[in-house]
Amino acid sequence: MSAKESFGRLIDIMDELRAKCPWDKKQTFESLRHLTIEETYELADAILENNRTDICKELGDMLLHIVFYAKIASETGDFTIADVIDGICDKLVFRHPHVFGDVQVNDAEDVKTNWENLKIKEGNPSILAGVPMSLPALVKAHRIQDKARSAGFDWDEREQVWNKVEEELGELKEEIRQMNAEKMESEFGDLLFSMVNMARLYGIDPEAALERTNKKFIQRFSYLEQQTIKAGRPLSSMTLDEMNVIWEEAKKNVTG
Repeated sequence: MSAKESFGRLIDIMDELRAKCPWDKKQTFESLRHLTIEETYELADAILENNRTDICKELGDMLLHIVFYAKIASETGDFTIADVIDGICDKLVFRHPHVFGDVQVNDAEDVKTNWENLKIKEGNPSILAGVPMSLPALVKAHRIQDKARSAGFDWDEREQVWNKVEEELGELKEEIRQMNAEKMESEFGDLLFSMVNMARLYGIDPEAALERTNKKFIQRFSYLEQQTIKAGRPLSSMTLDEMNVIWEEAKKNVTG
């Protein structure tokens, strides 16, 4: 079956579900929203694990949601799946004049800069306007900084960011000494923002990096719990030094 035939089959199935399934018939944009967010995170997990089978499955779930939203909108006359597809096709052609026009670019960085400039021409009031407000803070910080870079707002040399990180760390330490809760939170945010900036400059995805560390910690902590169960002792009865011995074992024995 060709891609066009498969896509047509999905649309036909969606039409039938919307007409005959009690659950599908009652769904709205609002009721689907949290499910779409959940599917997005499941796709992100599959990508992080580099599980190609799960990536394929989760992409199917995402595609279903796109078709579902378009089906609901077609019933109210707002737009159709064809409008969705035509809209993205037109956008891609407009924002890739180096492919579909006569604009010359040297590398991927030129493409990103040109992309942001074209978005301004489309009516976006600011380069930062395209950053969704509901993004997780760590992801949002990375996107804000990346977009600011496209306008030339960036360090001349990436090594310069270390001075900023050290400056923010010093300011945080000072507020901790003063124990001013509001200022500590503010300075901690500044330090995190500068660390995200550092990650961007060195090609590190801060969200992926932190999530990998989360998973590593969970694996090692689970090992710690399992070993204490085998020893017949509750974890709460152990000293920190005793825990650290097992923790060092976990670092050697648990991959991740």
